[in-house]
Amino acid sequence: MDMSVFDLFKIGIGPSSSHTVGPMVAARRFLIECGPLDKAVGVEAALYGSLALTGVGHATDKAVILGLMGETPQDIDPDSVDDKLAVVELDGKIRLLGTHEVPFVPRTDVVLHKRETLPEHPNGMRFTLKLANGTSMSRVFYSVGGGFIHAEGEAEGRAAAPAAKPLPYPFDTMEQLLAHGKESGLSIPDMLRANERVNLSDEELNAGIDKIWHVMRDCIAHGLVTGGQLPGGLNVKRRAATLWKQSAESVDRANDLPHDALHHVSLYAMAVNEENAAGGRVVTAPTNGAAGIIPAVLRYYAEDCRPTDAVKGIRDFMLTSAAIGMLCKKNASISGAEVGCQGEVGVACAMAAAGLVAALGGTNEQIENAAEIGIEHHLGMTCDPIGGLVQIPCIERNGMGAIKAITAASLALKGDGTHFVSLDSVIETMRQTGADMQDKYKETSLGGLAIHVVTVNHPAC
Repeated sequence: MDMSVFDLFKIGIGPSSSHTVGPMVAARRFLIECGPLDKAVGVEAALYGSLALTGVGHATDKAVILGLMGETPQDIDPDSVDDKLAVVELDGKIRLLGTHEVPFVPRTDVVLHKRETLPEHPNGMRFTLKLANGTSMSRVFYSVGGGFIHAEGEAEGRAAAPAAKPLPYPFDTMEQLLAHGKESGLSIPDMLRANERVNLSDEELNAGIDKIWHVMRDCIAHGLVTGGQLPGGLNVKRRAATLWKQSAESVDRANDLPHDALHHVSLYAMAVNEENAAGGRVVTAPTNGAAGIIPAVLRYYAEDCRPTDAVKGIRDFMLTSAAIGMLCKKNASISGAEVGCQGEVGVACAMAAAGLVAALGGTNEQIENAAEIGIEHHLGMTCDPIGGLVQIPCIERNGMGAIKAITAASLALKGDGTHFVSLDSVIETMRQTGADMQDKYKETSLGGLAIHVVTVNHPAC
């Protein structure tokens, strides 16, 4: 497996990892690879397939402009985005990588090809740099889910540099990972830690995981106190803060119901995805559209499961979750534009379920069982965002996915790990189901809820 935990969990901004984070990274990489920009006289970004059909709702047009300016998802201040874009719009110019200025009109230099898809993936984009001598440089990139990108003809690989030496526990399937565990006597998080230590010290690994968790935790906290209306034209009101306040103000504790803790989990997940929909700072886990599930279940673990060592538990949770995400990405997809929402919410649910079992001391077989349950009961889930926005049904769907993850973990922990359908089998089923799914149900907003709900307030409808 040629991925790292930090490939699956990346700090960025909303509203989409494949439609915002990936295109921003691709645009910047294109200009870097073009070399000196002093002879450039113009630049164009052409978006295809799902990027064109739902790009405006997912802020893809804005993301490629920011990438051309040299911005990165992990470093840009979300509060600065509108001002940066307004300067480009007003001046009719863009400063490429922040150094060389050329004419640029967003309405004409970002082109949406809604009826054309490039061959390697539904999320394709072509960047063209125009030179003073009348020639141009052009390259195609694909955003393949979770912020991962690759250039046309380039083997799809990990976002970070390859390992300097072989991993102690290489795996491409869960069967292989379980076999390593039986032979070594190690748990899945311990084997993932050993693999990460090929490139990182324990201190670096722990610091990186802790930082990811802190960003997730802060995202929940901000979402639970921020009200108002989400951008995009649907006039969707943020609900997490109001519902959280109502819960906090309840004084009749005698009438609290057993499911109130799970109500809080739903609010944690919704808070994150409202932040995402507003273009805020989130962690891709493994995608932005499903970014609320893992943070919600992690907070449930830390606050409601009474862990004896929460720090270790959270780290084991993240490492184990990453292992499941790696398997899903390698053997199927985490792209809603490729396999529907089963590859986003379904995979995030499986990752969270497996992580929770690991944090609670479950066996490797119980971890595998929990992940399998998480995906199995999302098979066939479509990606049909109304208005092309990561709002309906995405926000509530994260709350439901978090609850399913806890249920899957509970079922697995109460068993001995033996079960009928293997995780490898259900991942392959997800891949085949995605291949069989009609394109209108794969992040194009051409089917499902996207066309059966009246959205008179949205300009695209």
